[in-house]
Amino acid sequence: MGLLDILGLGSKSDSVKEYVAKGAVIIDVRTTGEFASGHIKGSKNIPLDTIASKIEDIKKLNKPVIACCRSGMRSAQATSILKQNGIDTINGGGWESLQNKL
Repeated sequence: MGLLDILGLGSKSDSVKEYVAKGAVIIDVRTTGEFASGHIKGSKNIPLDTIASKIEDIKKLNKPVIACCRSGMRSAQATSILKQNGIDTINGGGWESLQNKL
């Protein structure tokens, strides 16, 4: 496992397809304004600075999570937070590249 895998930035297309097949929800951790300017249809917007306070709500979804943002850095942070709280999560990276993998 390389550094990029640890950060959740390794090869994602197979993982993304696996998570989609498991019924994963896509959580976009960009700001509300960024989300409003474009996002993946059906994704939920939970900005990174609020994600820790939304853990229980995310757990209630009872689904694995694919986190995304603009470049993959904030979604890597979100992935780490969610995993620490027992949520099955992968970093989908930037939302536009993630959209191309769906």
